[in-house]
Amino acid sequence: MYSPVFDENWNRQFNRLAPPVKERVVKKIKKILEGLPGRHLRLGSNFFVEEVGQYRICYTSDEKRKVRVFYFVGDHKEYENWLGL
Repeated sequence: MYSPVFDENWNRQFNRLAPPVKERVVKKIKKILEGLPGRHLRLGSNFFVEEVGQYRICYTSDEKRKVRVFYFVGDHKEYENWLGL
């Protein structure tokens, strides 16, 4: 089991989501914290990405401290902007 840490921008991003999407994101975060193996954002990147329908959650994992830091949640267009594509 991992402990969650949220980036300073997380609340602003999360609060913009519709209530049903928030519920789905929270369920996915619980699975991530239980140890769901993540998919790397890019080869060599420290970030992992999980999909929740059209939405993306980006986070990092500190295996020594058992902490997962959540940086981004948003739809695919916001995700592309966050990545700088």
